[in-house]
Amino acid sequence: MPTDIVMPQMGESIFEGTITKWLKKPGDKVQRDEPLFEISTDKVDAEIPAPASGVLQDIKVAEGATVQVNTVVGTISADGESAASKTASPPSQARKESTPAKAAPAPEPKADAPSAPIQPVHAQASHEEEDHARSSPLVRKIAREHNISLAQVPGTGLGGRITKQDITVFLEKSQPGAAAATAPAAPQAKADVASAPASIPGDVVPMNHMRKIIAQRMIESRRTSAHVHCMFEVDLTRIVHLRNKNKAAFEKRHGARLTFMPFFCRAAIITLQQFPIVNASIEGESIRYHRHVNLGIAVALDWGLIVPVLKNADDLNFLGLQRGISDLGERARNKKLKPEEVEGSTFTITNPGQFGAVFGLPIINQPNSAIMGIGGITKAPTVVTDEDGNDSIAIRSVVHLTLGYDHRLIDGAVADQFMAQVKKTLENWTEEIG
Repeated sequence: MPTDIVMPQMGESIFEGTITKWLKKPGDKVQRDEPLFEISTDKVDAEIPAPASGVLQDIKVAEGATVQVNTVVGTISADGESAASKTASPPSQARKESTPAKAAPAPEPKADAPSAPIQPVHAQASHEEEDHARSSPLVRKIAREHNISLAQVPGTGLGGRITKQDITVFLEKSQPGAAAATAPAAPQAKADVASAPASIPGDVVPMNHMRKIIAQRMIESRRTSAHVHCMFEVDLTRIVHLRNKNKAAFEKRHGARLTFMPFFCRAAIITLQQFPIVNASIEGESIRYHRHVNLGIAVALDWGLIVPVLKNADDLNFLGLQRGISDLGERARNKKLKPEEVEGSTFTITNPGQFGAVFGLPIINQPNSAIMGIGGITKAPTVVTDEDGNDSIAIRSVVHLTLGYDHRLIDGAVADQFMAQVKKTLENWTEEIG
C-alpha cells in the first residue's frame, strides 16, 4: 500500500503551508526521515522528512502551491516492482506534476550513465551530512542543478558556511573548462550559467512566502509602535581581552564556540530585570509585565530573516546562553525550528554589526516594546580618564548599541537609563564565563 505524504500541522495556530521545494523527483528512492520537501508557513520555514522508506511515486502538489494542513501532497510506494512500473509508465505525467523543468534529465539514468558522470554524485553523497550543515537549501539546489560537490566550494560565511555568492563565484571560475567542451556556444553558455543563480536586472519576480510575511510584519510594526531610537558607544576592550584569552579553553572544555553574543544577551537580561517596563508589552489599554525574559535572537538567512526565541533566558547562565544561541541559530539556518520556537519573545536582539554596519536602527519585533541592535566591534582612538582624573588617548575596542523602543510605553529617560546600565555592565564585566 502506498504511503500518503501530507502537509504537516506545524503548530496549533497554523492551518496551511506552502511547498517551496521538492527535494526528490518521482521515481527517486527515499529513506524514512530523510528530508523530502520544504515548506513555508506564517511561523517558520522547515524541511519535512519522508514518512516511510520506498520510492516517491508521485507529487500531487507542485512547488509554490499553498494547501491546508493534512492535505495529501504526494505518495511513497514500497521499493519494489509495483513502484517501478508506476513510475516508468507515465514519466511525462510525473514530470508535469512535479513541475520543475530542470528535473527532466532524471528518467534515463540507466541507459547512458557511465562511471565517470556518476563520480560527482558519489562525491556529493559522501559529503552530504557535512554539506547540509554548511549550506542553505538554495545553495544545495544550485549545486544539484550544476552537478557539483559542495566539498569543492570554499565557504566564506560564518563557521565556514557556503553562501550563494561562494557557489556563484565557484561556478564562474569553473565554467571556462566546461564551456570549452561545447565549442560553438561557449560564450553564451558561460553567461547563462554565471547568471542563473541570481536574478537578472530588469526581471520581475514574485516574492517568496517568507518575504511576504516579513514585509507584512514590518509595515504592521511601523503602524503599531511609536518608534524612537537611542544610541550608546560602549568600550568593549575588557570583554575583547577576556574572550581572546579564554576562547580556546572554553571551546575545548564545553565543545562550544565563545562568541560575543552571550555577553550582550547577558547584559541585556540583567538590565531588563532592573527595568521590567522594557520587557513588557501593550495589550489593549493594559500593560503586561512578563515574568521571564524570552529573548528573540534575529538570524539572517540566505532567503530572509527569522527570530528564534530563547525561552526563560533569565534562568540561564553564560554557558547556557552560548549553547542556546548557537543551537537556535544553526537550526534556523537548516530549517529545523519548530513553530513554538519563534513565538513568545519579550525582547529582541539583532546584530547588523556582523556584516560591518557601524550601527542599525531596527524595527520593533511585535509584540515586544523594544529591540537592541549591535553594531560592529572596531578599534578606535578614545579618550581615557584614569583614577586621578588625567586624560589620555588609547586604542580601545568600541561598539555602538542602539535601542529601538515604543514611545507609547517607554519614555526616553527610561530608555536612556536602560542603555546606560547595559553599557556599565559590559564595560565593567565581572561575571564568570564558565
